[in-house]
Amino acid sequence: MLIALAVILPALAGRPKIGLALGGGGAKGAAEVGVLKVLEEAGIHVDYIAGTSIGSIVGGLYASGYSAKELETMFQTQEWISLLTDRKASLSNEPYTTVDGVTYIFGFPVIDRNIGGFGMMRGGKIEEVLDSMASVRGCKDFENLRIPFRCVAADIRTAKEIVLSKGNISKAMRASMAIPGIFKPVKRDDYMLVDGGMLNNLPVDVCRAMGADIVIAVDLQQNEQLPRKKTDVSAFSGIASLFGFGGILEWITNRPDILKYRENCKQADIYIHPYLPDVDASSFGNKNAARMIRAGEEAARRHWEALLKLKAD
Repeated sequence: MLIALAVILPALAGRPKIGLALGGGGAKGAAEVGVLKVLEEAGIHVDYIAGTSIGSIVGGLYASGYSAKELETMFQTQEWISLLTDRKASLSNEPYTTVDGVTYIFGFPVIDRNIGGFGMMRGGKIEEVLDSMASVRGCKDFENLRIPFRCVAADIRTAKEIVLSKGNISKAMRASMAIPGIFKPVKRDDYMLVDGGMLNNLPVDVCRAMGADIVIAVDLQQNEQLPRKKTDVSAFSGIASLFGFGGILEWITNRPDILKYRENCKQADIYIHPYLPDVDASSFGNKNAARMIRAGEEAARRHWEALLKLKAD
């Protein structure tokens, strides 16, 4: 990679534009915060950010002006499980109760007759928190962000990748992390949007399209998470009801997400891959967050010399 950068940098007029592609991975997004800490330490000015799923949340807040240290505090102190599940704290001691058409088990909403379906959580709490955090920095919309930002979602009606770049930032982040079968899709314009990781979980190409000369990619995907065979359907039953049988069959057979993922890994100029062997997308909590942040720092430091070459003057 150092050789590649040595060839690229002299060819660029002035300071190269740096893009940051942040991949999806649920709780593992804490590792991306560790990478941001090292980028700041190296004195790198990020010009463009593209994120998918949790990468859209980390990227969107960073683009709003939050520092890596502030994001670290957020990951270590925020009650993520309650936020992501819309848990009602006042019902946390109730084994089973129904309020306003929503059935709760120990405060967790499991059936919402207002929107239909089992496990279709609104994601309202996380959107409210994100909206509040962005608004505090004067960045309620994409147009107000300190750093140009894009986040990736997928339209369940057409199974097409949708890159969000306008309007309310919190709703866009919420759409990008709407895991099919768990969170209710987000209606935006003519689209019904769900987690962008279904089609593009490491948006290096989006950063490049924004104008980045050099792209730093943070990949949270662990090798064992990729299906060994194209026909491995065990992990994707939750989306069948959204795309329909024909759509899901085509998606599983062709796996466009894996094809794009592998190509984006190759196209990254600096590819940072935190080692997270014993955590998964649901591993929220203070101790896990601290470990993953350290893993992100360690992974970024392995590219220290390459990063220093990109230091802003």
